[in-house]
Amino acid sequence: MKNIAVIGYGGQGAWHCSQILASDVCNLTGTYDIRQVRNDAAKANGIFVYDSNEAIFADTTVDIVVIAVPNDSHEYLVINALQAGKHVICEKPVEMSVASVDRMIAASKKAGKLFTVHQNRRWDVDFLAMKKLADSGEIGKPLCIESRIQGSRGIPSDWRCEKKHGGGMIFDWGVHLIDQMLQIYKQKIVRLYCNCSHITNKEVDDGFKLDLYFEDGAAAHIELGTYNFLAMPRFYMQSEKGSAIITDWRHKCHVAKLTKWIEKDVTPVQNAAGITKTMAPRDSLTLDEYDLDIPKSDVHEFYRNFCLAIDGKAEQIVKHAEIRRVMQVIEAAFLSDENKQVVEVNI
Repeated sequence: MKNIAVIGYGGQGAWHCSQILASDVCNLTGTYDIRQVRNDAAKANGIFVYDSNEAIFADTTVDIVVIAVPNDSHEYLVINALQAGKHVICEKPVEMSVASVDRMIAASKKAGKLFTVHQNRRWDVDFLAMKKLADSGEIGKPLCIESRIQGSRGIPSDWRCEKKHGGGMIFDWGVHLIDQMLQIYKQKIVRLYCNCSHITNKEVDDGFKLDLYFEDGAAAHIELGTYNFLAMPRFYMQSEKGSAIITDWRHKCHVAKLTKWIEKDVTPVQNAAGITKTMAPRDSLTLDEYDLDIPKSDVHEFYRNFCLAIDGKAEQIVKHAEIRRVMQVIEAAFLSDENKQVVEVNI
């Protein structure tokens, strides 16, 4: 069992504490938050509260430190924890620039301790279903994948509304959607375009639309909205031999697999104020439709893997190169939005 201490007892820090308490590979030593009200909440839940961050770093029984604080404080705490001889799990986004990521990776290598980012959305069943289908080649090579998360409650009214703390939806949810997409597409990104929205907040983005273009000709569309009262499908995949859709994370992946391409003898259909052959629906003679089972998922695999990696028995799942690549995309997305133009990249 590895001993873990959590810095920050807000929403995500409290979540980590509850997960660690239920873990079969980790033991929670305690937590600390700069806000006394959160320390009081931890104590009320029976969790030991340290006197300071430094007290956590000085505790020789602690193997791993989880950093779950506002984004602009990640680098300082990560590096200090590494220098104190602790392995580190940092909440997403890892920080707010590639330069900051590079400094943390360098500190990890210098200290000889593992450092990773909590990309827990890799265990979302909707993403797992879409990735499994793409990897299988069942409906051919993906041509374009669309990924969306849309809600209607705006940005949470805390530090996530403030630019200095790394607020906004690209850093909040976008980092997850970008990470997921780059787990499906391994090809190099050659250009991208991003457009951010500011419907409910003028300081940071409350939504965005990001288009990624890969060197093999494939594309991806990532969209996040907080002012959408009707949501579009969670995932849509257009592939060489069919299509797939997941309407909601609670639903199965629906697949339409092309079995034959027959253009002759298509019966025109009435469409709006005219007839059409081009948009005539297919039938079972040329198309096979079915649902995929919802994949099984256990988010505790994240902690199990990290503990095994510490012992040299596994490769950590969320790797430094992947962490850095996601931040490269985020930096380029902000640049694209600022200049309102496509950005040529080599990511």
